[in-house]
Amino acid sequence: MRLIILQCSVSYEGRLEAYLPSAKRLILSKSDGCVAIHADGGAYKPLMWMNAPNRIIESPDEWVVTNPKGEKLRIKIEEIFSDTTHEFGQDPGLLKDGVEAHLQELLAENPESLESGLTLSKREYFTEIGPVDLLCRDAKGNAVAIEIKRKGGIDGVEQLTRYLEFLNRDPKLKPVRGIFAAQQIAPQAKTLAKKRKIETVEIDYDELRGLESTNPRLF
Repeated sequence: MRLIILQCSVSYEGRLEAYLPSAKRLILSKSDGCVAIHADGGAYKPLMWMNAPNRIIESPDEWVVTNPKGEKLRIKIEEIFSDTTHEFGQDPGLLKDGVEAHLQELLAENPESLESGLTLSKREYFTEIGPVDLLCRDAKGNAVAIEIKRKGGIDGVEQLTRYLEFLNRDPKLKPVRGIFAAQQIAPQAKTLAKKRKIETVEIDYDELRGLESTNPRLF
């Protein structure tokens, strides 16, 4: 991975046009070709990014990043403060905690507990931006991406949103909708999911295991 701290301006040309005026920023250039531009704030989400595969043309004062769709990032370089490259090696990927991993296993065995007519296509469906927990088909044959958490927060909704954006670029899969499943889902996460047109399902771990539920019921 290459990390560059620099003074730069950035423009995007593609589905729309966007521009970042001159400022000090961090550019991450990953070995797979992914390029992301970060500010010193805003949590983990970059200001602009281009997922792999990309073609990068470098010159002393400009980078031009182009993807197969013809979208472009133009990075105008004013001053470079730091430019380092690090070899990461093979990453083992995300290791889920025991409950979360078991939830995924149980839902893979019984996807209809989330929605009637849902059938499993692939567990841990690999993408260039990470594995989708479950990729399913609904009763109409449409693809459904499912993200599973023990406690569902805004980060999980953002994660599923990125998967959906990526999967809906694949003509063999689209349209792909999302289901965010967790034992507990925070109100803010439910609100964001609704805004993103992502369904939310709160799941009962005990019921999935065939045990008597410990969740309180009205009747």
